[in-house]
Amino acid sequence: MSDLIAEIKDFFETWRNEPAAEVTVLKQAGSNRQYLRVIAGSGSYIVTNNPNNIAENNAFIEFATHFHSKQLAVPEILFVDRQKRRYIQSDLGDISLFDLIQQHGYDDYVKGLYRETFNQLARLQVEGGQQLDYTNCIATRSFDKQAIYSDLLYFLYYFVRALDLPYDKNLLLNDFELLSSYLMQEESRYFMHRDCQSRNIMVKEGQIYFIDFQGGMQGALHYDVASMLWQARAALPYEWKDELVDYYFERVNQLLGNALSKKDFLDSYDGFVLIRMLQTLGAYGFRGLFERKAHFISSIPYALKQLRWFLQNKRIPIRLPELQKLLNLIVEDSIIQKFETTRAGADCKLKVRINSFSYRRALPPDENGNGGGFVFDCRGLHNPGRYEEFKNLTGLDKQVQDFLMQQSEMPAFLQHVYGIVDISVEDYIKRGFENLAVNFGCTGGQHRSVFAAENLARHIKEKFGLQPEVYHLEQEAKNWINK
Repeated sequence: MSDLIAEIKDFFETWRNEPAAEVTVLKQAGSNRQYLRVIAGSGSYIVTNNPNNIAENNAFIEFATHFHSKQLAVPEILFVDRQKRRYIQSDLGDISLFDLIQQHGYDDYVKGLYRETFNQLARLQVEGGQQLDYTNCIATRSFDKQAIYSDLLYFLYYFVRALDLPYDKNLLLNDFELLSSYLMQEESRYFMHRDCQSRNIMVKEGQIYFIDFQGGMQGALHYDVASMLWQARAALPYEWKDELVDYYFERVNQLLGNALSKKDFLDSYDGFVLIRMLQTLGAYGFRGLFERKAHFISSIPYALKQLRWFLQNKRIPIRLPELQKLLNLIVEDSIIQKFETTRAGADCKLKVRINSFSYRRALPPDENGNGGGFVFDCRGLHNPGRYEEFKNLTGLDKQVQDFLMQQSEMPAFLQHVYGIVDISVEDYIKRGFENLAVNFGCTGGQHRSVFAAENLARHIKEKFGLQPEVYHLEQEAKNWINK
């Protein structure tokens, strides 16, 4: 990590001819791209380091440069190395539209941000799509019939098959063919972001910006709107969805000289909502049910409940009997309950205590007499304490956190820990138990164990609604001695 930071400093200073005062590694999302924030006298910048996917870098750089030349709501590309392995862009901050939903709820402020997002999305699709060189697309140049059919197969193979439900494969594939053909009747001559959702909308000083459009392609207008309004985790009120799609239609229709029919647009829109929801379930199935990533599994009930509401209140634009039958099965309560997490209610008695400790001392004592709980040994993970720059830091410091998440097996370790501990937490909530202890040990009780304890506490809070008590025993002992 120190080598990477040194390289990024040199890269930045080659461009700006000024020293980089601070370089921090930002948290990665679902990709292998590394983002780093560089702070210098002239301001703050974001460096993307992605040496193993030049095609992806090229797509983002070329698209962003084109969009910025049209004054669209995207970051500005400031500098690119010759091989397009890394590049510098303007810093749009850390606050996404999704973050603001979590902070404010569904108030007028958030609704106003959605309206502005659709103002800018219409421009990105229509104006951004003009003279855009689609040969820079990563995979396919357009969201054509084959791409739509592939999304449906993704849903089938990674979600439906994991549920072991009855269906006639031939009839279902016939319905996939019909739906793909139907959606291809729409004009596919606009820019399609492909992953237009609230986490990919940054909000800075009241302005919105689109990021992560490297997977973009040529397509119909409807898909990105469906992605925004039917994002499972955002869970927008249903009346908002109807109001905002109407608002979007008026905005984009103005840009197109009022050439669109609202009835035709909305009929096709429902079909794109359906394909987007099924593609999302395929992604949750792959990431959650196959790769066992807890966040994606916990998102499945949100997606299924949205799909159920859609089936009950909207109209699939064409007759798809086998698909309709299958969808009615996957939104049954028995299926949704398989993925729902037990949440702590107001009367929940369970207290979770999480300790970090040093193996140079004794194991933490049982404070509540329960006699159970867990002890996880973190000593098999790469130790930041071996490096001089981390010796006086702890797992509470961002530099150490970045190291553990990117230079060790900590992410995989935590996923296994979550899977084991979740079983007991859920069972204890249901049975009215009062105490659970979880302990993380490492050599010094300073880096790995502290970081793991903090992350488990955050996971339990988010998933179960509990407030774990966290104690860093070695660090607290040092603080007491220093007093």
